[in-house]
Amino acid sequence: MDSATTDTARTLVAVFASPVADHLLRYGRDLGYRTALVEPERGRVANDLQAETTVLPRLVGELAGDTDVVVTDHHRPELGLVLRDALALDVRWVGVMGSPNHAGPHVAALRDLGVGDEDIARVRRPIGLNIGSRTPAEIAISTLAGLVADRNGAPGGFEF
Repeated sequence: MDSATTDTARTLVAVFASPVADHLLRYGRDLGYRTALVEPERGRVANDLQAETTVLPRLVGELAGDTDVVVTDHHRPELGLVLRDALALDVRWVGVMGSPNHAGPHVAALRDLGVGDEDIARVRRPIGLNIGSRTPAEIAISTLAGLVADRNGAPGGFEF
């Protein structure tokens, strides 16, 4: 870890390989996070990413604790299973990317798996600060800024 690392080990897990996940992991390392990518389909992971971050086929118990889980693709069929597994772990934060203008598909997916409403409510969506982000890099910055604000108990934005 570099000098950005704090006394508390932090882990950022990006779920599903995507351009946003690439940026999240890269910028997350700069912020002092240990990084991991959960991608059930190994063929989706670029070789250079495997050299820089831990790549897992599923969420594992070792990720519990001070871990932030960000699902970067809400269209994947594994969405419900991955979220169910994340909610079963003692992770700090779970969020799913997606437009606030559309219903989150994770709710139905989790209900179909028998996950209760209290656990479903732990999943945050939308995530990140509202900066009007459009590109994968902007979405990653928005998401990480929101995580840092949440971790520090700050509202984000320009209000102090």
